[in-house]
Amino acid sequence: MSKRIGILTGGGDCPGLNAVIRAVILHARNTFGWEVVGIRNGFEGLYEEEYVDLDPARTQQLLARGGTILGSSNRANPFAYPLKLPDGRTEIHDVSATCMANLAKLDLGGLIVVGGDGTMSFGQKFIERGATKIVGVPKTIDNDLEATEMTIGFATAVEVVTEALERLHTTAESHERIMIVEVMGRYAGWIGLTSALAGGAHVCLIPEIEYDVERVVEHFHKRHGRGVSYSIVVVAEGARPKGGDYAVQVKGDVTKQDKLGGAGQALAEAITARTEYEVRTTVLGHIQRGGSPCAFDRELGTRFGVKAVDLIAHGLFGHVTALEHGRIVAKPIAKAVKKLKLVDPQGELVAAARAVGMELGA
Repeated sequence: MSKRIGILTGGGDCPGLNAVIRAVILHARNTFGWEVVGIRNGFEGLYEEEYVDLDPARTQQLLARGGTILGSSNRANPFAYPLKLPDGRTEIHDVSATCMANLAKLDLGGLIVVGGDGTMSFGQKFIERGATKIVGVPKTIDNDLEATEMTIGFATAVEVVTEALERLHTTAESHERIMIVEVMGRYAGWIGLTSALAGGAHVCLIPEIEYDVERVVEHFHKRHGRGVSYSIVVVAEGARPKGGDYAVQVKGDVTKQDKLGGAGQALAEAITARTEYEVRTTVLGHIQRGGSPCAFDRELGTRFGVKAVDLIAHGLFGHVTALEHGRIVAKPIAKAVKKLKLVDPQGELVAAARAVGMELGA
């Protein structure tokens, strides 16, 4: 086996990525004596041949640092890559063959791809084309990868939202307002429902359960009837009313997904049209993805990084690291991208929310 392995971080950034990088560098160097090369900006760096040598000196103060020292890109799809032409136009090209050639030139003993469903699907395609020495590490604040119980970044995002909800409780109560908080998660409601439970929200609307705005309004009426003149509402960006569609800010194309946004404002307008309640909307946005990772994400990122190196050492390519019943295990990359992991409307998390009186809109 080559004495050098590679690592890249694809898709959007999230807290805990640097914990993975740190663990990979230290375990590869200390245990096996391997060199580690970092590929800049996800698959973009593989195409552009932008690399950096990663040595243990780079790991100082890295564990608590947010983002990724390697950079990332959620538009670097090597199978539909935007190339700028000399005349200023942009054309979409499949540059995967160039990426494959560049990977062969690197002559790596293994490549660790850290990312969400998009990055993992790219890794799977490269494996199918013959670049077999690939292992994956699942990260996304959305927590929507089927292969693992938890992804890196999710726990920190929930902590950020929960703190925001706690702060909004006092101002909502003081002004007798309905406070709507729009959170990320795309088509999965994990951030929304988990943070709503942890932050004591009164209403939570998630993509997996289409909501009836009349039912939501009735919940406010009941609270006011009991003398409670404020409410906290968590709305996932992928939430939608019955018979309605997703709130999309920017339509996607072959290089990127739809950019969701506006679900909170749409709900606010629907409430205002039906009542005289004073409504305010807060969109947390990228705050959920930034800053220092919580203790759980630092630990999980470290364990995932160590496991990824072990997978290479044992030749278990084509697998991702995964959390299962408290243990770090290996699962096929194909399982990670087979389908999105969504909140079960009949599951325990939803049942717990209903049991404590949270309105879910249906």
